[in-house]
Amino acid sequence: MRIDVVSIFPEYLAPLELSLIGKARQDGLLELNVHDLRTFTTDKHRTVDDTPYGGGAGMVMKPEPWAQALESIAAARVAVTESGGSGSSQDGPAKQPVLVVPSPAGERFNQALAYELAEEEQLVFACGRYEGIDERVIEWSAEHFTVRPVSLGDYVLNGGEVAVLAMVEAIGRLLPGVVGNPESLVEESHSDGLLEYPVYTKPSSWRDRDVPAVLLSGNHGKIAQWRRHEQFRRTAERRPDLLAKFDAGGLTRADRTALGELGYDVVDGHLRHRPNDDVSD
Repeated sequence: MRIDVVSIFPEYLAPLELSLIGKARQDGLLELNVHDLRTFTTDKHRTVDDTPYGGGAGMVMKPEPWAQALESIAAARVAVTESGGSGSSQDGPAKQPVLVVPSPAGERFNQALAYELAEEEQLVFACGRYEGIDERVIEWSAEHFTVRPVSLGDYVLNGGEVAVLAMVEAIGRLLPGVVGNPESLVEESHSDGLLEYPVYTKPSSWRDRDVPAVLLSGNHGKIAQWRRHEQFRRTAERRPDLLAKFDAGGLTRADRTALGELGYDVVDGHLRHRPNDDVSD
């Protein structure tokens, strides 16, 4: 995969040199390029913003520097594709790159979207600042990219860089070879629509707190069942909204019993919470 990030603070993306993402770059599993938006300005002050039409507080990012930056990225992709390098396809033209625009007005970023974006050949992230990017850039970009405004959550950041750091890590770790043990991607929060079960390590007794006995039993069937039911309990306590969307078609009798104790019934393949049940009891 190739990832391009455009920002007025390219140094903000330095953490992508570290840990598994940094190693993936060194190993050639991930190509990541960070571009300084100011290099695509034409005035001596390298201006990237101006006052908003219609009035109001704050500044808006000017369209032309963004167009120049995105055209440069698109042109580099075409050149590589025509030379038969990364991004070209044996079966036809390469897929259109996806332009991810971090925005509180975008679709919610989640694990399912991370998996979806991990299948792309090229992602381009546009890090807005101030009051955002001139909307005409988003409209124009659709000629060259598949545009995906994406929100990291229901809150506002100073710019898109923090969101990009989170999204690149979430997406990059799903690429083949990035995480050493692929099974780590299977048993973790949101991999199956639930939160992950609690985990423990040595010593078995620490400051008067003991590891659950079932984990020391050696009975792998009981351990698997305990972990599954702990997923139900933790998700019911912390993220009941996930249980409302959970596909309950393949639940075992033991699963149904555990969910029933948490106040949930299976109705038409979906979980329904019984009124007046307190899942924290």
